[in-house]
Order: sequence, then C-alpha cells, then structure tokens
Amino acid sequence: MTASAEKTQPGSVRVAVQKFGSFLSGMIMPVIPALIAWGIITAIVVNIEQFSDGWAPADALSTIVGPMIHYLLPVLIAVQGGKMIYEMRGAVVGAVATFGVIAGSDFLIAEFNAALPEGQDPLAEVHMFIGAMIMGPLAAWLMKKADGLWEGKIKAGFEMLVNMFSAGILGFLMAVVGFFGLAPVINWFMDVLGSAVSFLVENQLLPLTSLIIEPAKVFFLNNAINHGVLTPLGVTESAGEAGKSILFLLEANPGPGAGVLLAFTIFGVGAARATAPGALLIHFVGGIHEVYFPYVLMKPTLLLAVVAGGATGVTTNMLFDSGLVYPAAPGSIIAVMFATAADSYLGVILSVILSTAVSFAVAAVILLADRRRNVDGDDEFSSAVAKTAAAKGKSSSHLDNLAGAAAVPASSTEQIRTVYFACDAGMGSSAMGASVLRKKFQGAGIENVSVTNKAIAGLPGDADLVITQQNLTDRARVKEPNAIHVSVDNFMNAPEYDDVVELVKNSGASGETAAADPISAPAGPGGTATAVKSGILTLEQIRIHSGAATQDQALQEAADILESAGAVTSDYLQAMRDREATVSTFMGSELAIPHGTNAAKAAIKASALSVVRYDGGVDWSGDHTTFVIGIAGVGDEHLEILSRIATLFADETEVAKLKAASTEQEILDLLSAVNEG
Repeated sequence: MTASAEKTQPGSVRVAVQKFGSFLSGMIMPVIPALIAWGIITAIVVNIEQFSDGWAPADALSTIVGPMIHYLLPVLIAVQGGKMIYEMRGAVVGAVATFGVIAGSDFLIAEFNAALPEGQDPLAEVHMFIGAMIMGPLAAWLMKKADGLWEGKIKAGFEMLVNMFSAGILGFLMAVVGFFGLAPVINWFMDVLGSAVSFLVENQLLPLTSLIIEPAKVFFLNNAINHGVLTPLGVTESAGEAGKSILFLLEANPGPGAGVLLAFTIFGVGAARATAPGALLIHFVGGIHEVYFPYVLMKPTLLLAVVAGGATGVTTNMLFDSGLVYPAAPGSIIAVMFATAADSYLGVILSVILSTAVSFAVAAVILLADRRRNVDGDDEFSSAVAKTAAAKGKSSSHLDNLAGAAAVPASSTEQIRTVYFACDAGMGSSAMGASVLRKKFQGAGIENVSVTNKAIAGLPGDADLVITQQNLTDRARVKEPNAIHVSVDNFMNAPEYDDVVELVKNSGASGETAAADPISAPAGPGGTATAVKSGILTLEQIRIHSGAATQDQALQEAADILESAGAVTSDYLQAMRDREATVSTFMGSELAIPHGTNAAKAAIKASALSVVRYDGGVDWSGDHTTFVIGIAGVGDEHLEILSRIATLFADETEVAKLKAASTEQEILDLLSAVNEG
C-alpha cells in the first residue's frame, strides 16, 4: 500500500498534519532571526521611552518598528514560501502577490475606520503573516505550472522575454487577487481568531488550550499549531499597544517537559532513569523539546503531567500579565529569557518554575505508582522507544529499514561522503543528532564526510545517507530516493549511530577502500537467483488464498510453512508473535514480513521464506496487508533475503504483477526475476 492510498487511516492523517506543520515551519523558521531583530529594536525603543521623554534617537529608531512588522516580515515569509515551491522565481512572484494582500487589507481597514461613528474604537491593522503563508506558495505554484505549459515551445532567443513578462504578469494578477480576494478573507479570519483568544482571556479560559497544545507537541503536531496560529496572532498582539504576547509562551514554555524528565531522573528506573538527566539538559537549555516525547509516550498517563504543567504556566502568565516580545525559538530557557518583555521577567520565570513543579509532582505520582507494579524498567523503556514511531504516526513504508531487522546495512557499494540528519524544521532534533554524529565520526577518525542538519523539505537530493526520526523517513525518502535511509528515535544515544559509523568506515569514506559486502549489495546483471536456487524459497512455500485471514492465522500459516520446510522449530511461531507485540512487521506496499525476535535464534535451523497472498486481505494491526512473507535467517543470510524483498516491493509495477499472478509458479518466477537482477 502506498502512502497516497492510506489517506483514510489515522496514522496517515497524523503524517499529513505533520507534513503541513513542517511546511509552515519551513516558511517561518528561517525568518525567526528577522523577528528577533524586530523584537530587540522594539524592546530598546519601549525601554528608552519608559525612562526618557522625547529622546530624538529613540523617536527615530521607532520608525523602523512598524514597517518591519507590517511589510518586511510578511514579505520575507512569502519569499521563503515561494522559494520552497519554485526557487527564486517562485519567491519573487510570491512576494509581489503578498504585497497585494497587505495593501488590500490596509485599504479595507482604512475604509472601515473612515465610516465609523465618532467615539468608536477603530480597527487595528492586520499583519499579513497568514496571508503571506498562503499567497507566497500559491503564487509560486501557479508560476511553476504556467512555466510547464510553454516549456519547450518558445522559439530560440525569446526565452528570457517570455520568462520575465510571464512572471511579471502573473505577479500583477496575483497581487490583484490578493488585494480584492484574499485580503477580506484573511481580515475576517484574523478577526475571528482574535475574538476567540480575547474570549478565552477575558473569561480566564486560556489555560484550557493546554489540553490541545501539550498532547499535540508529544505527537509532533506542534508546528501546525505554533507557526500556523500562535505566531501570527502573537505578532499582531505584540505589535500593538501591549508590546508583548502571552501566546508566544503557550507552546514554548519548557517547564512541562522539564518536570517529566526531572521525575524520571529521580523516580525512574533502568534506561529511562539513566538517559533522563541528559535529555533534561538538552530540552531545558538546548530547547529541543522532542527529546522528552518518548518518555511521555512510554506512559500515556504522563499526558496528565504535561497538561497540568502547561495549564499552570499559562495561568501564572495570565495572573502576572506577562508575555514575550517575539517568538522564542527554539523553546530554550535562554531563548525565552531573551524574548521576555521588560515588565514580565517575574511572571515568565515563575511560570516556568511552577509548570515544572506541577508537571514533576504529577509525573512523580504516576511513576511511583507504576514502579510498585513493575520494576523492570529497561524493557519497558526500550519497548517505548521502539513504539514511538507508531504513536507519532505510523509510516507507510519502511522497506529500506525492514522493521529494524536490517536497520543499517553493513556496507555501501559507494563511498559515503554526504550525510544529512533531517527533521521537520531542520533546527531541532536534527541539529543535535548531526552534532552527536560528527563527534562519533571524529572519535572514529573519519574525515572528509559532511554531516549537516536539514529540514526534510530542504533536502537537496545529493545525499549518500539520510538519518531521520522514524515517522519522517518516508517523506525523506521521497526527497532523497537514491540515499541510504536510517531511522532513529532516541536522539541522544541511538544505537544506530554506531552502526552508521561502521557503515561509513566500510564505505571507504574514512580514507580506506572497503570491499562491497555481498550481503547488502544487490545482485548485478547476470547474477543468480540465490534465494531460489539455494532452496530458501521453493514452489511448496508459496500459497494463494482468495479469502481473508486474521493476523494470527497468517502468522500460524507462515510458521507452519517454515516448519514444514525444515527451517524452524515449533517454537518459532511464539517468537513471531513476540516480535509483533513489540514492533509491527508491516512494511507498507500491502506487505508484512513476520519473523522472530533476536532471542529466537535457537528456533531457526536454516534460512527460508514463506510467501502467502491473501486476496481478501489481512488486518495487520490496523494496516491492510495482502502479502505475508515469513522469514527465517541463519547468520546474515536473511539480510540478503530482506534486501531482495525490498527491491521488489519498492516498485508499484512489480507489486501489481504479484497481485495479478494467477498461480504460485508465476509468483515464484517474479521473485526469481528480481533476484536475478
């Protein structure tokens, strides 16, 4: 099953929302330095005005504040959004179109205020952050489509003329559309959002937003909320008379996560307790909130702790009327302090302290209660880390990683020199992961290898190796189809890092030329069908069923086939069930590859495959599965088998052929063709 075919499934919805949030973040994050510069200028002007009366330099400097927030910042966002869609050509058209939205909004507000009866409060101007996030990418996309219409049809010598005038004309048209069409909609939308926030504030209900924001953070949906709603509204409020906004603190407060990690540091057990102090430092000082998500997902009841902590922080800031001048990015205590308004330090500091304390108290109660029930913390934490991807949003295809059985290949046929660590925004966990990996490379004496953190949307397509959070691997694979992909969950000390070091060493990137490992290298032209000719897969081990089956029935049949082939003992079925209880072996493309846990090696006597096609389908832990390929591997033989399965099921055309095959012999022939290269 392809990713596009899974849109109705809950995991796909989460991935789609994450992707949308990532796109918003990709537009906003590069502009954050400009927001910080604006915030510094604003803070300086406000402080000078508080302690002096009519100082000329302050009055002069204050003239920068309005144009920056009203024109410069939205246009910068539009430029970045347009560039993400269609490079600089899209950026120029998007900026022109966005200026039309800004001017249209100003015109409508001026007309409305002019008609107001005397004594009524006029409408404030709307800062077009949301308009820029819509018009920038939209205009760039239309420009890209328009260029495609006449590509290859322009007479030689007229290319520049057509390119210049087409972009200019489209920019003009989109500016008009923005002026008369989008500006009224955005003005209305911002008025509705502003009224909703005002209602929450006036009725002391703003702490209730923690019921949405804190769980959203844990499930990696924070970018959509933070950059799509809170930042535009917060900037509008901060640019007004208040000069600050509490909205910047709703998501950025590091207190709730710090409380959970502190509780694990004191009351946790096993691996969770050992890793919590490092995670606490990275989260609180480094501002990378992602590091505490697996700890909460390990015990979902800890959502109560982060919600309680978040609500406490919001309540404190409301009571002290505190806020930030500009967004704190990343959500580090250092960034928060730098962005705090001059009159808000007490409230902001107390909000962080109290939210940490409340989150810690609730988490401590939960951990202590659970500790009395179960003292085996190491297995629990390892299982939680393994399941983090499913909680964040099940990805549709892990064919390159093959359910963790071959997460990192032993070697590469080509030297690895370009490594990207990618995440949503390219500035959080990816930056930390890249830093950790660089140190490991240095310690291993690996030189001449570039390790860079990137946003997934910014992956350039030239990578040799890409490392991502597990739920983001599919999106990274689309951007870097020719790269090796590795998924991680624990950003501080992921075991995959050591495997990556060995992989890079074996590739010869450290200055030594390593021979290609035949286990991980696919068979070249003229190769033999190793799996078939060695008896790993025979006609008797392939079956076609017209009906459906349950997951346990499919596991039973796979184990029976492998046992009949003399490859496993009867104990292997339970080992397969144990594997599914820990990590689903569903791979995407309607394929599941059940196999035993590492502890079940004694139950494997020889390498073998079982291939069963269920035309009625199998519900594989919520995923529709047609092909169930049971695997037993002795030594490293199963890695070659998995590599060949990945080659076949990564091709939708080949999957269609397998589904259309009318006999077991046809399926065997198709598998043999792939193995023959």
